[in-house]
Amino acid sequence: MIKKITLSVLFVLSMNSFSQKTINNYKYIIVPNQFEFLKQEDQYQTSSLTKFLFNKKGFTTFLNNESFPEELSRNRCLALTVKLKRNSSFLSTKNKIELLDCNNKVVFTSQEGRSKNKDYKKAYHESIRKAFKSIEALNYKYQPVSQSDKTVVSNKEISEISPLKVVKTVTQKNKGKVIKEVLPKEKLKVNENNILYAQSKENGFQLVNTKPEVVFNVLKTNKNDIFIIKDKNGILYKKGDLWFAEFYENNQKVIQKYQIKF
Repeated sequence: MIKKITLSVLFVLSMNSFSQKTINNYKYIIVPNQFEFLKQEDQYQTSSLTKFLFNKKGFTTFLNNESFPEELSRNRCLALTVKLKRNSSFLSTKNKIELLDCNNKVVFTSQEGRSKNKDYKKAYHESIRKAFKSIEALNYKYQPVSQSDKTVVSNKEISEISPLKVVKTVTQKNKGKVIKEVLPKEKLKVNENNILYAQSKENGFQLVNTKPEVVFNVLKTNKNDIFIIKDKNGILYKKGDLWFAEFYENNQKVIQKYQIKF
């Protein structure tokens, strides 16, 4: 007998089902006013040059010590942050430009820019300009994420979620029956008194703590009290006055309890 194994919503909707963002889906670029391998702010005018190059190619760019627009202050996931990766040697200066999203994940890495100039400022400027050529080739034009990317979950799928259990659904061919087998209960990890603040974004929210740091990005379903946790194999659901984030980490189920201010 052939059995088809399917999992409940938190497994079925793995992150492979989400559309991958492109650089065009980000509205802003944030450039550090001091790259990590340098000793001073804007040393050799590296930050100023990088900001200038991005602005020149149509990006809306800010140094990280500048005032941001209100929407960017509320939602850092609208921006990509620049990281300059140095790989210099005795004879040459080598740099790559990385663009990271609000979860510190690399969205784009440029070609390596090289310079053999002995003057530090000229060498950094030449290598940065050469690395930036691969960003120029992207022909950036801002395009908000389409509503068509919104994940839709059916009422039937939502009703099969068992909040504090992992349910394995086995469909037996030719019988049309659905058998739910409850897996062994894992240790419950609970974060007491954690308060998160929801910041609205397209298709869902980003949940930030008081630092502020982005703790989760969640996507809407057709249930107001159930969300899909983006970039994690899990869900966020409400029980009573509290919210529970349930996901897998290092092959172990983790449940965390939060108060969320929407």
